[in-house]
Amino acid sequence: MTGKGPRKTVDDAHARARLLHAREFHESARSLVILAQSQSYNGAVTLMVHAAIAYSDAVTAKARGVVNQQDHRNAPRLLREVLGSHLPDRQEKILRKLLGRKDEVNYGARSTPLAEGERLPVELAEFAAWAEGLA
Repeated sequence: MTGKGPRKTVDDAHARARLLHAREFHESARSLVILAQSQSYNGAVTLMVHAAIAYSDAVTAKARGVVNQQDHRNAPRLLREVLGSHLPDRQEKILRKLLGRKDEVNYGARSTPLAEGERLPVELAEFAAWAEGLA
């Protein structure tokens, strides 16, 4: 066993497609937060998580032709493996934070309040700007 998480080999077209997906998820999440007047922003956070995953996939696909598979909690590890010291700690922290919200917003009972629904897009935007520069 190599200690590496499941991954899939992909081509440049996959990298471009995942970047497009990331942008779509990101824009949809932003719209939900701006337009919604809700008691819960779980739907928006779900989209933010999917955007972060897609941005990460776009970076690893472009850099090394691989994407994470199955357990998305391994995405930061693959990103670190692919980029090494070129992965800023801040970006890894943002990705881990968003991924950490995945199960809670999709399967948990806690609702995401407006304050968090407004704060997370700012962090995702920072991660996205960094990823766009590499993908």
